[in-house]
Amino acid sequence: MKTCLFGGTFDPPHFGHLIVAQTIFEAEHFDRIVFVPAHTPPHKINAKISPVDARIEMLKIAIKDNPNFIISDNEIKRGGVSYSLDTILSYKEETKTLTNDLFYLIGSDSLKQFQTWKNPKEILKECKLIVAIRPGFRPSDIPNWILARIQFANIPRIEISSTQIRDRWSQDKTIRYMVTQPVWEFINENKIY
Repeated sequence: MKTCLFGGTFDPPHFGHLIVAQTIFEAEHFDRIVFVPAHTPPHKINAKISPVDARIEMLKIAIKDNPNFIISDNEIKRGGVSYSLDTILSYKEETKTLTNDLFYLIGSDSLKQFQTWKNPKEILKECKLIVAIRPGFRPSDIPNWILARIQFANIPRIEISSTQIRDRWSQDKTIRYMVTQPVWEFINENKIY
């Protein structure tokens, strides 16, 4: 089963996440997109993020109507800092997914730091890295040993970020057209931000 893992904090999940996932799903003919909410992202160890339960619930609400999207609680169950290689290895073991059938989606902004990730060469051996190109990306910034092992995907340009949504919420501005209506209602009812 051709599978794409899509990791992130998803605090909150927004239309940008959903559009990227659907576009990649269709363009690459995946059987499913697996959203993997991070327990503690390595680059956000000291950052304030919403409780795990709230982030998972928002993600469930956001993807519930798409049968091609599922959630893995792989990183949540493992706890601690969420490293991509650990997630890839445990997902492969848990689901018996073959290396050739497993893709890991990151944005081109993350690709710039990829060489600093935990065991980046091992990640490239264990799955295929698919990179969603973001504005301002220049392949010349990426070492050749990485470029030779990745696949690029063109996606619609979506200028939405979870940080922007949280900031707008704290300033009492609308986030109506940035998240699904049910996610907006969940945030409002539970005073997430």
